[in-house]
Amino acid sequence: MTELTVYDPPQCCSTGVCGPSVDPKLSRLAADLDWLKNQGVAVTRYNLSQQPGAFVENATIKAILERRGEDALPVFLVDGEVMSQGSYPDREALASWVGVSPSSSGDDSGGCCGDGAEKRHGSGCC
Repeated sequence: MTELTVYDPPQCCSTGVCGPSVDPKLSRLAADLDWLKNQGVAVTRYNLSQQPGAFVENATIKAILERRGEDALPVFLVDGEVMSQGSYPDREALASWVGVSPSSSGDDSGGCCGDGAEKRHGSGCC
């Protein structure tokens, strides 16, 4: 199984999809990561403010942070290989990295909170 690991900059919550003003890029990413999980990709996400140990335990991430600092975040790894640094990719890029068609079936609802930003029961989102 392909593994996608995301190392996020410090955020208020694990996804960054919280608080009074949600960055649309983070909402889209949360939806895209859920979509990848539905496609059979193992997705792990770390937040620097909540899981700093994960950043120093991974030699690749530690070296990136020593070189570039927090500006390098987010960092995306696929099976341990760096695919992207410093920006959030779109669904097409994520899909190509893990070998999934971006038009594959699965939930394509537009975000973990939907277009109306209402909380989905039991999702822990928003």
